[in-house]
Amino acid sequence: MSAAANASISIQPQPTWSDEDRARAEHYALIARLFHAAPDAALLAALAQAGRTLGGEGGELPRAWAALGAAAQTMPLQAVAEEFDALFVSVGKPEVMCNGSWYLTGFLQEEPLAELRDDLAELGLGRRAGVTETEDHIAALAEVMRHLVLTGPDDAGLARQRRFFGRHLAPWYAQFAGALAAAPGADFYAKVGGLLAAFMDIEREAFDMLEAEAR
Repeated sequence: MSAAANASISIQPQPTWSDEDRARAEHYALIARLFHAAPDAALLAALAQAGRTLGGEGGELPRAWAALGAAAQTMPLQAVAEEFDALFVSVGKPEVMCNGSWYLTGFLQEEPLAELRDDLAELGLGRRAGVTETEDHIAALAEVMRHLVLTGPDDAGLARQRRFFGRHLAPWYAQFAGALAAAPGADFYAKVGGLLAAFMDIEREAFDMLEAEAR
């Protein structure tokens, strides 16, 4: 191939992820997975191991990992699956709602969902065919954040992450975690909510610092 031909080809560099970005993406992926469906045996075993590796007394996130790991190690697989169904699967209103619009307005399919769809369209993202949950479900939002972390480790990407998180997760994730903690039938998923809250508190603080630096 000639030099001229080579010059006509634009090769996009692959994103370079820091260890922190990888860890953030993995946390978002885990949140998406756990609220999409009950964990299988392999995931429970991985969570138990992660609790031993990442758990400790060094802060809220290590403590949350320790609690989730302990629950994953001691609770039977069937009990976790039954808890998932009892909390999130219902013909009527589930015991715990997983949709942002519910916490922001008290209703589903409201203005926050329309605003989210506009932002997703601007990002070139949309609802996959066959998906029954709306885009403001916690699993879908966590998956979007994972995507934004992995596709935008630069300053512009961080700005997109900060804006999306601030508009579509920061206003309600603590209420959601609180609803899980207060649900009478929640044990394993109360621990998942604790991990979600501890991780997203760190995200919120980091994004707040970025915003302050940008002023």
